[in-house]
Amino acid sequence: MRYLVATDGSTESDKAVEYAARHAVAMDASLEIVHVITPETELVDGEVVLQGPNEATDRGYSTVEHAESLAMEVAEAAGDDLTIETNLLTGRPADAVADRANNADADAVYVGHRGLSDKHEDVVGSVAKSIVGRATVPVTVVR
Repeated sequence: MRYLVATDGSTESDKAVEYAARHAVAMDASLEIVHVITPETELVDGEVVLQGPNEATDRGYSTVEHAESLAMEVAEAAGDDLTIETNLLTGRPADAVADRANNADADAVYVGHRGLSDKHEDVVGSVAKSIVGRATVPVTVVR
């Protein structure tokens, strides 16, 4: 079995990583941790400036490394091994996660209920809700 968990570095996605890791250990499944790189913009001297690709990539690697350490802690506490793969994705988060789950033959997807973009949820919609609508495998939304 293969499980996929999406993380954005938020407390809620950390909970999803831990929950997915517990399930992966219990089911002897592998775990893929993904983070979608979404470069941020900032206003500099009245102009919108896109964050450099190196900064976004560095933050992405840091995010999946943190999530990987959380998953390993869960496995170690259970006295078991866990095969973990990490990947950075690009694009719209819900589309990228659902596409990765479908293309990687994941058996399930785990995602936090709310992430770092929570303040924009009313405007852009919930990423978790969109993943549920797009994925072709079961999705567990962790609160």
